[in-house]
Amino acid sequence: MEANKEAKAILKYARISPRKVKIVLDLIRGRDADIAMAILKNTQKSASEYLIKLLKSAIANAENSNMDASKLYVSECYVCPGPTLKRMMPRAKGSANRILKRTSHVTIALKERGNTETMAV
Repeated sequence: MEANKEAKAILKYARISPRKVKIVLDLIRGRDADIAMAILKNTQKSASEYLIKLLKSAIANAENSNMDASKLYVSECYVCPGPTLKRMMPRAKGSANRILKRTSHVTIALKERGNTETMAV
């Protein structure tokens, strides 16, 4: 069995601000995959919907790589800003304000927990 075996899932161009996603990612970093899924399902943040789907994809990728689903934990999760959509909102006296609609690139990596490793709380 390889020691550095990991499964990744990447979500690109998600229509949510990276700042909002980072708050939820901090909750699941280092947790077991099943505990992370439970946390996401009980977190009332808009980013949770994106991350539940992404975590399910990462778990499926791990199972296809012959990794044991019961030993998986979130080894790495981060968000990077994607391209920003620039929109205008009309204001008084013929002027306009710029509205920035931000996008995110989210990555979740899972690894198998060894016998000596313990869960980070």
